[in-house]
Amino acid sequence: MSPASSAIAPPSRAHPDHVHLRAAGVSLLLDTEGSHLPRVLHWGADLGDLDDDAVAAVRRASLKPPASGTPDEPYELSVVPEQTAGWLATPGLVGHRAGTSFSTAFEVASLDVEHAEDAVSPIPLAGRVRVSAHDPAAGLDLTWTLELAVDGLLRHRAAVTNTGDDAVGNGIETPPGATFDLMALDVVLPLPQEAREILDFTGRHLRERQPQRHDLTAGTHLREVRRAHAHDGTLLLLAGEPGFDHTHGEVWGLHVGWSGNQRSYAELQMPSGQAVLGGGELLLAGEIRLAPGESYEGPWVYGSYGVGLSELSRRFHEFLRSRPNHPRTPRKALVNCWEAVFFDHDLGRLTAIADAAAAVGIERFVLDDGWFRGRRGITAGLGDWYVDDEVYPDGLTPLVDHVRGLGMEFGLWFEPEMINLDSDLARAHPDWVLRVPTRVPVSSKHQQVLDLTVPEAWQYLYDRIHTILSEHDIGFVKWDFNRDLVDAGRQASGTAGVHAQTLALYRLLAELRAAHPNVEIESCASGGGRIDLGILEHTDRVWTSDVLDPLERQVIEAGTGLLLPPELMGSHVSSPRSHSTGRQHDLSFRAATAFFNHFGVEWDLTTASEEDRAELARWIALYQEHRDLLHGGVSLVLDSADPARRVHGVVAHDGSEAILALVQLRPGLSHPPAKLRITGLDPDRTYRVSPLSPGDELLRFRGEWAPAWWYDGIELSGRVLAASGLRAPNQYPEHTALIHLVAVD
Repeated sequence: MSPASSAIAPPSRAHPDHVHLRAAGVSLLLDTEGSHLPRVLHWGADLGDLDDDAVAAVRRASLKPPASGTPDEPYELSVVPEQTAGWLATPGLVGHRAGTSFSTAFEVASLDVEHAEDAVSPIPLAGRVRVSAHDPAAGLDLTWTLELAVDGLLRHRAAVTNTGDDAVGNGIETPPGATFDLMALDVVLPLPQEAREILDFTGRHLRERQPQRHDLTAGTHLREVRRAHAHDGTLLLLAGEPGFDHTHGEVWGLHVGWSGNQRSYAELQMPSGQAVLGGGELLLAGEIRLAPGESYEGPWVYGSYGVGLSELSRRFHEFLRSRPNHPRTPRKALVNCWEAVFFDHDLGRLTAIADAAAAVGIERFVLDDGWFRGRRGITAGLGDWYVDDEVYPDGLTPLVDHVRGLGMEFGLWFEPEMINLDSDLARAHPDWVLRVPTRVPVSSKHQQVLDLTVPEAWQYLYDRIHTILSEHDIGFVKWDFNRDLVDAGRQASGTAGVHAQTLALYRLLAELRAAHPNVEIESCASGGGRIDLGILEHTDRVWTSDVLDPLERQVIEAGTGLLLPPELMGSHVSSPRSHSTGRQHDLSFRAATAFFNHFGVEWDLTTASEEDRAELARWIALYQEHRDLLHGGVSLVLDSADPARRVHGVVAHDGSEAILALVQLRPGLSHPPAKLRITGLDPDRTYRVSPLSPGDELLRFRGEWAPAWWYDGIELSGRVLAASGLRAPNQYPEHTALIHLVAVD
């Protein structure tokens, strides 16, 4: 909440009656005629140039006549839906002033349109629309902002300001008071009638991003995050033509860029048949109470359209890469020591792991949990961010110097937002625990949450982390977040605290980044519990999941990769037997799964055989050779008729090169496999197609075979590869083969 600068001026009609923004094959056409909030006439495929007559025709073609049993005036669905406009499904703004001002009727006061040449923004924009509106009876101002990026991704958000005072009473004799209690502020985009199938994601810790599909039926499909830590939350809520896949069918998607509680929904309103995608922050009871002059601004809600999931996904990837804070340097191959040592820290053992890592080409060593005071297990120590002098009598300097002397960067684990009650910090400052005054929330991993809205607690964290980063040559921070925000109250006021806690986290990250601009920060939350475009404004990558089993990772990373480009997803090579699932996999499958993303290792390499170390070194060298392509090209997923096989990869923007992974998840339906049709290449160029070593091993068992081209390579045009294809190799289950395609003309 923040004070309003001034009230919005009385309504003016001096604004255009429509706005048409276009970029990268996408059109957004807004109806801004009259005094009501803008209505979206079209969001989807590019409509081409439209003159005023054409827009008027589109508007007429979109008008809904009155229907039996409905109001006499056809409803108008705005970007912030209002009941007063005839929308009787989920309203955009929900709130009240001691029971009054529950329904709004905003009138537009001003509308500003900026096109690409005028829009000042850190990201390249095709255009921006800002609308200011006022409801004097409710004592509220509303602003709505929409941006269309040059890659065709749009985002929009709304803000509300309490302009009322004790005299605002909606015409009643006794005014209810000045405070406005806001309960929800969502923004929506319409869906066409073709979008009648939903795809979103659910899951749990160690099994995130599990897809689920179903029909969009009458009513509301609502996904909520009520604990700010959501392994079961959906990164994207998608609606499309029935049967849409990666390359076919129109699809529309929504993402809420917020790291606290949030909600997203697909809604089909009857009897009109109008469907929408909507979302915003999920506000707990009493969390936003606006005094006169105070404002609340909702998070950015992103919308992407594409013909197929790959095109929709590509818009997110290109948008993220266009940000000024997007990582530009090569993504260092790293080793994390967590599953190698857990809490059993020993300088000799850690330096031996560092030696083994450097020998295979690792570029970054990350010291995980267990380095600070009293931290010999999960029950104690969180909050005491001082190096444990019993484990490290000379501090971290000997280990840091050893790692740096090997030519590697040093990284360090923190979990700043959490606190063990068995810690010096909790004993000294029990008032810093995020809790209501009368009870302590149920513990999780023996942890509670540190209330970052307490100024002294925030400053303590900043000072301790800043000091450690200043005292040592540290280039990477793994920022963990291992429990749900349950019963998250503020002791001083007794009010809900998730909203304020999230803003305080953002400020802490921003201040630390400003002080240490060369330190990369990873967002980890028991793995994939906090992945969104809000946290990525302050961090450089996410830890996709705590499970390192490559078979589980195939599904998890496929879902996460719809939102994030591969360079933002941490993916590590585990030990031969997965700590989380107990399954064993060949090194080739483990390494090929991590290969496309931000590559790392989570394995005690001192226990690895010489053969495995040599093969790992080849994988790391291959990653380093190709990471410019892997992390700068266009991600590609090929649809397969056989669910036992996943085919994905990356293609250079100029079509000059591509790398594909043929992933055999389980025994295939056909034997030998069907031909592989490779789309996404330049149809007019000829490609040399060959297996890529070391991901080229196929003949493990007697009777296994590969097609003739596998041994000597083959040259085919992009058009032939897309239309006719080539015979895929036979693979045993839980195996990946890499294919390299290089244009030869």
